[in-house]
Amino acid sequence: MKKLDTLVIKSFIGPLILTFCIAQFVLVMQFLWKYIDDLVGKGLNTWVLIQLLAYASARLVPLALPLAVLLASIMTYGSFGEHFELTAVKSAGISLLRFMQPLVITVTGISIFAFYFSNNLLPMANLKFSALLYDIRHQKPTMALKPGIFYSGIDGFFIKTTEKDDKTNTLFNITVYDHTSGHGDDHVITAEKGKMLQDEDEMALTLLLENGKQYREVDPKDPKVNNYEMISTSFASWEKRFDLSQFKLSRTDESFFKDLKQMMNLKQLYGEIDTINLEATNLKKGLIGYMVPYLNMKKFGIDTLKKDAAIAPVKFDSVAELLVPYDRAKKIQIMEVAMNNARNIKNYADVTTKQIDFKNHDLVTHMVEVYRKFTLSIACLVLFFIGAPLGSIIRRGGLGWPLFYSVIFFIIYHITSLTGEKLAENDVLTGFTGMWLSTFILTPVGLFLTLKATNDSKIYSAEYYRTLFHRVFKPKAKIA
Repeated sequence: MKKLDTLVIKSFIGPLILTFCIAQFVLVMQFLWKYIDDLVGKGLNTWVLIQLLAYASARLVPLALPLAVLLASIMTYGSFGEHFELTAVKSAGISLLRFMQPLVITVTGISIFAFYFSNNLLPMANLKFSALLYDIRHQKPTMALKPGIFYSGIDGFFIKTTEKDDKTNTLFNITVYDHTSGHGDDHVITAEKGKMLQDEDEMALTLLLENGKQYREVDPKDPKVNNYEMISTSFASWEKRFDLSQFKLSRTDESFFKDLKQMMNLKQLYGEIDTINLEATNLKKGLIGYMVPYLNMKKFGIDTLKKDAAIAPVKFDSVAELLVPYDRAKKIQIMEVAMNNARNIKNYADVTTKQIDFKNHDLVTHMVEVYRKFTLSIACLVLFFIGAPLGSIIRRGGLGWPLFYSVIFFIIYHITSLTGEKLAENDVLTGFTGMWLSTFILTPVGLFLTLKATNDSKIYSAEYYRTLFHRVFKPKAKIA
């Protein structure tokens, strides 16, 4: 049996690694397609790109790992069935469940690793990725002069050239608009040709122009005069040095992102949940404390703070009778004070209620992150118990039919997971129900397929459905 268990595990590990790498590659390509606009033209070095892809790949593991387990289990048992190894095992008196036992242990180990990854490594990857992507998005694009197009990457300058020689890095028919004075196009430089020399070490750019002219407007000495004096000068050579430190990637302090719930482990999440509960309780106590002075009506013979106080509905006439001893001015004063008190209570209650609702929503989103730590682990087990019996039923190995079925079930898993999460975040479902919705739906499917595969069901056989159709719809012969 040990040799058989070893054979099953070896047959599973290869497809698992292969399918996981394929899934990761496809998801990373999707990531690059999504964020390509944020990466192009920023002059990022290779190490920064490697870091970004590594962090992005780690964030995609919760999608790639369940799909890999599902596809690898279908491929493994489909291959066993296709090559009649499953038949030989059953003929030897070994049940399908016993044949699945080594992989159940293996997938359980994968699930434990998945929980460790979700609780410890994934928050760190989310933190690193968010900080690095934030820095990249806020980095200015590098120098990329294109003929016929104004370049505005340098603050206060617009540069245009009609022709560019990439071999010698020479520019022709150059126009530079200098807006650093803050008065618009009051300084224009033109030149027949020139070069742009970039110093990577000092983060500086030098613009060398030849055979050109400068046009500058000079403010009049008299502020009442609107006529500006234009000064034109010619030059044989002209040099301008730009500071390119703004193009250098500067790293943001990662502590700026640490308070986000996606960057927390279970211990931190539970600590944050306790804080939210405490804040919500304090808001409720503050609301009650604010209302107590207004609810104490002892001077009218009623103490609403007593639990046994029976307060009958108060009509306007009965309130008016209490005001009989007072004159008109006093009555108006009392009524105005009462109305102001009522408005104050209502406004304070409305604001506090919104704050409590926000805390409750924040509590739900934190609980969603808590459950997310466990859903990846359970998803691997559930999808294995779908893939293994399904592979033994369809009896097809390779990447053809197994990929087809795995994509179907993975789409169901992914859609139900996202739907449940959104419903939980919108307070339609509880956090527990929303995050475990996919598990609730797919677990019965896994049990059903396991039962059918154990009993050698023919649910995948076309002949089975053809015979069933004829039995139901073919008319019976009448006896004469």
